[in-house]
Amino acid sequence: MEKEGEIQKMKLEKLKTVTSMEACYQGFDPVAYLRYNYTPPRADFERRNSIVPWKLSCLHRAFTEDDIRGDVLVDVGSGPTLYQVMSGCERFDRVILCDFLEVNRRELQSWLQEGKSSIDWTAYFKYVCELEGRSSSAWAEKATRLRSVVSDVLPVDVHQSCPLSPEFLHPSGADCLVSSFCLESVSHDLLSFNQALGHISCLLKKGGYLLLIGALGESFYMGAPELYIPVVPLDESQVCASLKASGYELLQLCIYHLPPDMKVGVDDITGKNSSQPGVMEGELAELRDLVTQLKADNKRLHQE
Repeated sequence: MEKEGEIQKMKLEKLKTVTSMEACYQGFDPVAYLRYNYTPPRADFERRNSIVPWKLSCLHRAFTEDDIRGDVLVDVGSGPTLYQVMSGCERFDRVILCDFLEVNRRELQSWLQEGKSSIDWTAYFKYVCELEGRSSSAWAEKATRLRSVVSDVLPVDVHQSCPLSPEFLHPSGADCLVSSFCLESVSHDLLSFNQALGHISCLLKKGGYLLLIGALGESFYMGAPELYIPVVPLDESQVCASLKASGYELLQLCIYHLPPDMKVGVDDITGKNSSQPGVMEGELAELRDLVTQLKADNKRLHQE
């Protein structure tokens, strides 16, 4: 009985901390978030060392060099962004976008159904077309392709053992998962991060790929003016250990160093971003290890 009481107490404590993280996000503003992170200097397509072009390149290489393709791609924790599936949409028959916040799901639906967005994604589409060896003028065709393969924009909760409603995904799971700056941003500690990683892994079929992008050493980011959202400050060894414990084989890891002019005060990233299949990506403010680009490199994580 005493042991059962301790277990129940731990569950209640977890609920409190998860609830507190949920409360942090109630003031999240997609418009502000997009302006902070997806406009110049961080999204400067004239600079090869700008972080957004680097992330897009990592994702492109992961899908093409590892020939990742299949029926279903699930983007876990999409936020209000589309860039993370611009390469993958060409290689999968169906793409599922999902996010915990309704405001982010509305932002995605607005672009998908009406072509309206708080940010102009044209330059992103053009850049990915060029990476694929196509003319940048093919961007409209790529945008049409993305709209055609996105079947659903769903609620997701990575802190639940079944993050997505089972009716939307075959029991065998998806062929590939992409997750960018999600798990470390919605978890209150390393244990919570590990549990969330385990939960989303249940969505992936055996032998599938995880493309993980995240931040290393980051302790907060701004989700709106004056809204500082806590982040689990992970290091590279912790991320790699978590991936291994969840049954992944790390295929590749990439690290990005954030230039000084991209430290714009919307987070405390110190300098490096890393991308690896199955890892995470992020931006650290100085020479911190960003696991930010785990998405790219993490994508290469192969689940055993």
